[in-house]
Amino acid sequence: MKESASHDQVSGASLPRLYLLDVQGTIAPLSFVTRQLLPYTRAHFPAFLLAYHANPSVASDLALLAQENRAEREAEPHFECPPFKYVLLQNSPQRRSTAHALTYVQWLMDRDRKSPALKSLQGHIWKVGFEPGRLKGALFDDVAPALERWNHHGAVAIYSSGFVAAQQLPFRYPMFGKLTPRAVPHLDTRSAPRTEPASYAAIASNPRLAPREVCSFSDEVREFDTAREAGMEIRLVMRPGNVGVSDSNGHVVIESFDAVG
Repeated sequence: MKESASHDQVSGASLPRLYLLDVQGTIAPLSFVTRQLLPYTRAHFPAFLLAYHANPSVASDLALLAQENRAEREAEPHFECPPFKYVLLQNSPQRRSTAHALTYVQWLMDRDRKSPALKSLQGHIWKVGFEPGRLKGALFDDVAPALERWNHHGAVAIYSSGFVAAQQLPFRYPMFGKLTPRAVPHLDTRSAPRTEPASYAAIASNPRLAPREVCSFSDEVREFDTAREAGMEIRLVMRPGNVGVSDSNGHVVIESFDAVG
């Protein structure tokens, strides 16, 4: 059941001091990820790895990817996870290692696995695409006015499952100008997924910020039980193209930021 209000003052008593925003399906369309970013990743991974495999950051991600692969195969020995071993070969295009990495990366993406190494590699690839303008951030029209409005009396932070570097790109290169200064800091969930209580523990324990002064926005109902347990305000965002929700679990549902104070 949908719960909403024509003008949302959040708690009704005072405005939030911190607005926590998810990215996919909340401030950016799901289609931006599924139709632009992910296809771009698949198309450019081979050339990217050959060109940047010796870059220290990329090499570090590939080494981490190999560690994740080994841990996954040891935990699930009968699971059909393709093996990937990474050894940096000096003065070599690393074609064999690159091919193995591509096989494992495609396996992860096909299953939408939340691999930290993969997310970091995707961020590097997207940066290569954003900087010359091949990719451009696609944010909903109400995002910029909301950030401007909310920053007058509070702070805005992006809190998403993506790594910080990847989260920042759509803000630095959106279709209507740079928004990065209006939406900092960017927080990631590297320590724990948003569905786990630990993901909100540090925010809720901030001595300068009461949990009720934080309002969290996302299109995922399952992420909100932990935030509500921490005492935060919740807004379930239903954007065009988002997956419908049959049970909002008591959370207030909004379709736009326009009515949110």
